Amino acid sequence: MGAKQNRTKGTQRKKRRAAPTTGPDAPFDWQRVARLVLMARYLDELEETRLLPERKVRYQFSAKGHELAQVLLGQLLTHPKDGVSTYYRSRPLMLALGVSPEEALAASMGKAGAYSDGRDVGVVCNLPGRNGPTVLPMAGDVGSQYTPGVGWAQAICYRRDVLQEADYQGALAVVHGGEGSVATNGFWAALNIATTLRLPVLFYIEDNGYAISVPGHLQTPGGNIASNLAAFSNLYVLDGDGTQPEAAARLLHEAVTRVRAGEGPVLLRLTMPRLSGHSGHDNQAYKPPEVLEAERARDPLRALRRFLVPSVLSDDAWKQLEAEVAREVEESLAAALRRPDPDPARVTRYVFAEVGADGTPEVQQAGGMAPEGVTLPKGTDRPRPEPPRINMIEAIRRTLAHELRINPRLVVFGEDVGPKGGVHTATLGLQEEFGEARVFDTSLSEEGIVGRAVGMALAGLMPVAEIQFRKYADPATEQLNNCGTIRWRTANRFAAPIVVRMPGGFARVGDPWHSVSDEVRWVHAIGWQVAYPSNAEDAVGLLRAAMRSLNPTIFFEHRLLLDHPTARRPYPGDDFVLPFGRARIVRTGEALTVVTWGAMVHRCEAACEEAGVDAEIIDLRTLQPWDRDTVLASVQRTNRCLIVHEDTLTAGFGAEIAAVLVRDAFTYLDAPVERLAVPDIPIPYHPQLLEATVPDVARIATAMRALLAF
Repeated sequence: MGAKQNRTKGTQRKKRRAAPTTGPDAPFDWQRVARLVLMARYLDELEETRLLPERKVRYQFSAKGHELAQVLLGQLLTHPKDGVSTYYRSRPLMLALGVSPEEALAASMGKAGAYSDGRDVGVVCNLPGRNGPTVLPMAGDVGSQYTPGVGWAQAICYRRDVLQEADYQGALAVVHGGEGSVATNGFWAALNIATTLRLPVLFYIEDNGYAISVPGHLQTPGGNIASNLAAFSNLYVLDGDGTQPEAAARLLHEAVTRVRAGEGPVLLRLTMPRLSGHSGHDNQAYKPPEVLEAERARDPLRALRRFLVPSVLSDDAWKQLEAEVAREVEESLAAALRRPDPDPARVTRYVFAEVGADGTPEVQQAGGMAPEGVTLPKGTDRPRPEPPRINMIEAIRRTLAHELRINPRLVVFGEDVGPKGGVHTATLGLQEEFGEARVFDTSLSEEGIVGRAVGMALAGLMPVAEIQFRKYADPATEQLNNCGTIRWRTANRFAAPIVVRMPGGFARVGDPWHSVSDEVRWVHAIGWQVAYPSNAEDAVGLLRAAMRSLNPTIFFEHRLLLDHPTARRPYPGDDFVLPFGRARIVRTGEALTVVTWGAMVHRCEAACEEAGVDAEIIDLRTLQPWDRDTVLASVQRTNRCLIVHEDTLTAGFGAEIAAVLVRDAFTYLDAPVERLAVPDIPIPYHPQLLEATVPDVARIATAMRALLAF
């Protein structure tokens, strides 16, 4: 792991000579710094005093007091492969990275063509690399920027060291957050990842003392995260005042220089005042008058003026700069106001990748392999069976191995996927064949596993992440939600195609933690494809399709089926790709349609034989998208439908299918649409309780007979 490297305030400046901040060798253009700080301040005051009261801006987050350090940092981020993961108070940094004041104002007002095309809060930004750093799509929640940021940093190392791409040499990732975010799961997960792997990442924490109204000492003991991390292994810690131009510039330059030199992650905490409320609707009544007065006295804009006038700019030149900025921002406001409002007819677009009129995909500007022109074989939906029959675990393993061979950007990771080969052995032997850089273990943090995958995908890789059991995905819910909505939130500027393999469902025993199915949660999670194969052949085709898709995919692996005889099939070949949204008719019939998926497919087949019913059994195979046409055509012919699934009854996916049938096949129905599912309880442990909970062959057969007798 390397020797521990830690420095705190008071010692780091003795370590090396600080970089000059003025003079011919200075890394900063101080006139541009002044212009951008003034611009950021003017934009905030314009929104606070005019646009918010006029309801032209509906949600405003001010960066007043934070501008100086952000602008200085932006001037240091010059590498075209740098990745920047920021939060809602990062607009000065965005200006320093090339965002125009018109674009910033257009976003605040929700105008067409801005960061999100009016779909997201105006300060939730993104920026595909424009011959410079990429700003990863922000999210409105707190702390979720950290793990994608370290994912980008790991992708830098992968592309530099494994793919031998020289243009990634010297690149870094910056994760930018406030002091309130250091209490979040995302912060600690990212810190663990960055330090255990010694990744090229700068954690920049700007500390204004308040997370909305909660003071910093309630976020971290003593209120200083830099002091608390002084003994953290493989982390260089810097601490200072973000309101003083020369001191802040030296600390930022040292931090960035260390990371670029390959010396491991750095955490830099800079203090500064928050000169406005948390948002435009916050009057800061919780701050005593003396605190507000002390904050105003620490205004970095005043300190910047004292620093530059008259040594760099004359008093008249400063005033002229203020006038130029005011004129530019006002002109930008007029231009932003002339932009059209977003088109309501387009609001449902870009949940998933779309295909243009010529049949080619409308590829996102950034994220995934497609924007870089990487293509994979199209494959075939016709299986070429290779005896003998194999179980689903072997099918998954062989598919992962083949895609690792043909796609050097594909990486497989999760807890225990390395030497152990996964708790279900789906990755057994893969690390030995492909190496630790491509198949690797992670720390025990689902937030870190999924968030890291998002950052790696945004950096052009194809991550396949494993969550050991469906229930264990709960800590990653925020990252899963944000990943699925990236394409929609950015109006197709970004996407993060990842695959999350997620075993679950009952097995020989059950329990509330390892046996959860709950697949409807992921159907309801916007932007996710959901695959739920019932046999080894379908698992191959769907997993391969997921790893070549432009969309993120939840790949559900039913625990009972991983080594169950009924799920075994011959391997269908390395070219077999099964399109999403195409159901399989397992058994044709005329008396009744049975719609099901996963382990219930095999129980429905057995129930059909037991009941002696001429039923048509449809295995959906994928739930998002699902094959409505096949289901509707069958029900219109049989006039009856039974839906069987392992998720709970209330609001399970069967309810959606039933709703569609009642609407679109109502006149064909000779009986009510019936559902058979798990009662609204967790999966129990004792075998007798398990059998009483999960639909079994006898109950399915009884339901078939009852529906026919209606």
